[in-house]
Amino acid sequence: MHILQSVIMGIVQGFSEFLPISSSAHLVITSNLYKVFKDMPIQQESSQEVFLDIMLHLGTLVAVLIYFRKDILEIIKAFIEAVKTKDFSSTNAKLALYILLGTAITIVIAFPLHDVAEGLVYAPATVGLLMIITGILLFSAEAFSKKLENKSNEMDFKSSILMAISQGIAALPGFSRSGLTIATGLFSKKDRVTAAKYSFLLSIPIILGASMVYPLIKIDMAEFAGYNWSAIIIGTIVSAVVGYLCVKYFLKFVGKYSLAFFGYYCIIVGVSTFVFFNYFVNGV
Repeated sequence: MHILQSVIMGIVQGFSEFLPISSSAHLVITSNLYKVFKDMPIQQESSQEVFLDIMLHLGTLVAVLIYFRKDILEIIKAFIEAVKTKDFSSTNAKLALYILLGTAITIVIAFPLHDVAEGLVYAPATVGLLMIITGILLFSAEAFSKKLENKSNEMDFKSSILMAISQGIAALPGFSRSGLTIATGLFSKKDRVTAAKYSFLLSIPIILGASMVYPLIKIDMAEFAGYNWSAIIIGTIVSAVVGYLCVKYFLKFVGKYSLAFFGYYCIIVGVSTFVFFNYFVNGV
């Protein structure tokens, strides 16, 4: 693994993790394009590449933790106080419960999809098709939201459950985690900023858990010594910096503009990916 490769992957992860365009799809596409141009077989992924992918996600997790540090602390404080008083009526205490329950629901849905998700790493054409579906959902949610006269800026139990289900389904590369959860929020009559903010907060336990557990069950620790740690560390830092800037400006963007732009993007990239890998690489 070269430093240039890790920097490119870090930039891709940082940009795509919080934008509704599927970071997993972009990592799959970028990785497979790299292999195509290097004349490497697509069905080849080293444990170092898997670990880099985990570290890049950890980088974007750091970004969202830093950006929402005040909100997170308030939610934690409210939850602790609610446990003591047995009163969960405050907004932040409810958010804590929604996130905990949403995390459990995500795991229940995502875990059975694990093997399918891993298989899609070597099926970029199929990932392209799922990106097209993501784009269509973004268009549909935006159109639905525009027709609403009153949108809520507070999360509720039903919306949190539906967004958690969407996050679980988004374990499949090509389905954007933020795209599906934000779209679900819009369908649940939430405004874009509220849906986006909750989507980011809901992602924290899942990314943290995956970053801690996955290496223990999937990677041979004895191989760590042979990794290019300079490339891994640089890529992680790049993903964190780019991710922080992306969160900051994306929230400003969704407060003013439609998500239709990202719908167009997903459809264009999805179609291009499907055509390239299905007809030019595989020669179908």
